[in-house]
Amino acid sequence: MLSLMEAGGFGFLIALFVTPLWMKLLRVRGIGQLIREDGPTSHHAKAGTPTMGGVIIVAAGSVGYVMGHVGTAITFTRAGVLIVCVTIASGILGFLDDWLAIRNSRNLGLNKRGKFVGQLVIAAIFAVLAVTWVHTSENLSFTRFSLPGWNLTAVGWVLLAIFVIVASSNAVNLTDGLDGLAAGSATFCFGVLSIIGYWQFRHYSIYHLHAALDLGLVSVALVGGTLGFLWWNAAPARIMMGDTGSLAIGTALGGVSLLMNLDLLLIIIGGLFVAETLSVILQVLSYRMFGKRIFKMAPFHHHFELKGWPETTVIIRFWILAGLLAVLGLGIFYGDFLKIARVA
Repeated sequence: MLSLMEAGGFGFLIALFVTPLWMKLLRVRGIGQLIREDGPTSHHAKAGTPTMGGVIIVAAGSVGYVMGHVGTAITFTRAGVLIVCVTIASGILGFLDDWLAIRNSRNLGLNKRGKFVGQLVIAAIFAVLAVTWVHTSENLSFTRFSLPGWNLTAVGWVLLAIFVIVASSNAVNLTDGLDGLAAGSATFCFGVLSIIGYWQFRHYSIYHLHAALDLGLVSVALVGGTLGFLWWNAAPARIMMGDTGSLAIGTALGGVSLLMNLDLLLIIIGGLFVAETLSVILQVLSYRMFGKRIFKMAPFHHHFELKGWPETTVIIRFWILAGLLAVLGLGIFYGDFLKIARVA
């Protein structure tokens, strides 16, 4: 428990106190957010707001994870180290995307193909190392490795992991369109994963996950990092996370869930991110097939903005949904635990 408090506390304090320094540096160098021309007109006033705040989230989460081991008996595990490394890698990819957009003075960084290839490479490296180095379970899982317990084989699990990492990183990226929406929603998800990691550690005989507590440390460190960043990112945002933060957060969310054997439960825990992604997919399919749009704008948080909801109203209501879905995922996990405990 002390290690979890250390990881979360250091992550929070680093993000809280270093973010203003990062904002000052960005302002001095004239590095600010570029706004989509086809986005809501109310967003044009945000042009020039310091961006690439995801650097702080990644740094705070990484340092928080390391500090969670200081003065405790908790040892570093391959699973925890892999998550931190893949999160940093995605953050670097996002940083490159943000930097190119700013350098070119357009709200376009890497082209879609280049960005997607980068995500695929990172996801593939993670997936292969998860199987060959971490030796994670190759079963399709819901709340544990034995449910439903279908063995996907190494190749099948690697393909699943690649899909999950790419999908989750893009889902958070799509959600990052309003001040604090992605950071606040991700905090709920990582908070639930922290609890689940600790629970899996306490009940090793059921979950057989030796790295559970270390993965919980990664999660709680990211809770601290996203909360500390949210202090400055809440509407009206004084800094934005950019792709640097959204790609890193999404990758970490998908990676931790996979290594905790929560492949399918991630759909519920990160339900808001799933809904945002589905809104884009449905919008594209509807327009291409029928020539009609389902939403005024996708992702659908913009739809409610264009319907007249104030931005803060959209954010808070979406936070409520994100929190409820994350807690629902936790409830399903605990319900399955009670069922197993009765049998045992």
